[in-house]
Amino acid sequence: MQQFLLERLREITEEEEQILRGSMGVEKERYATGNEFTVDSRKMLEEGQLISVRKHTRFVHFPLHRHTYVEVFYVCQGKVVNRIEGKTVEVCQGELLFLNQYTKHEILPSKTDDLAVNFIVLPEFFDVASQMIGKGNVLADFLVNILRQNQEKGEYLHFKVAGILQIQNLMENMILSLLQEEGQSNLINQTTMGLLFMHLVDSAPYIEMRVPNHYDNMLTMSTLNYIEQNYRTATLTELSERLHQPVHTLSKMVKAQTGYNFTELLLRKRMNKATQLLCDTDLPVNDVIAAVGYENNSYFHRMFKERYDMTPRAFRTRHRQDGTVRL
Repeated sequence: MQQFLLERLREITEEEEQILRGSMGVEKERYATGNEFTVDSRKMLEEGQLISVRKHTRFVHFPLHRHTYVEVFYVCQGKVVNRIEGKTVEVCQGELLFLNQYTKHEILPSKTDDLAVNFIVLPEFFDVASQMIGKGNVLADFLVNILRQNQEKGEYLHFKVAGILQIQNLMENMILSLLQEEGQSNLINQTTMGLLFMHLVDSAPYIEMRVPNHYDNMLTMSTLNYIEQNYRTATLTELSERLHQPVHTLSKMVKAQTGYNFTELLLRKRMNKATQLLCDTDLPVNDVIAAVGYENNSYFHRMFKERYDMTPRAFRTRHRQDGTVRL
């Protein structure tokens, strides 16, 4: 991260100055409404904002609390220690921690050179991210649903991505833009966060997560990532061998976690890839069929028509004319 930005984040804020002067601790009224310590998005965001950023307050223990928004915690330098539902999670330089709005956590005091920022993100923001990522990415859908779900479950995603330069550059650009409060920052930063999430989806091996049925969720993520990367040749048998799971057990677990069986997920991915190729390239239809992994053209045409109520050729003509792809 650029030195001038680190220096800006290192500056002592008014709140930190009060803490250093002997304040009793976190001033809850600054963050929350009501008796329970729930950080309120209405105090953290201006009207109409979907995303904002604030520097993490150092030198103080943040007691157990939750949020009415999704929090994205990013460490620019040093490290910050969270305790999430009783588990210690150390977030180091260059790493991100996503917490859904029902996750209760506390944060241990950090030192002068432990510099972090908190992104305040309303759940509906992820509508924008989903549109950018595309409906064909089953792994992205799964991760977004973890963050957007509205049940009383404390869940988090810890991305250990310090070594991925593209992610670090996007984070720096977004922090700088938000701190400078540029005129079009709301749209710019929604777009940047969408790009960030696209890179994070490709970083599935670097995710540590706490969700109910942790093991099943990790197997599900492995399944969805396998489909994303190998949709042309993917089979449940090969995947079960990779994951050392019986075919029946893996199939049942994927259905329970996603609502779709393996064949349905694979079909969804292949069809969405086919629509992309139909609308964005001039490949002949038969070449599109081969490119997404089908050898039987008649079967593809039948499945495509069942899904989109038209032939691939008609789909290409319609959506090239109106400039949109409706999936």
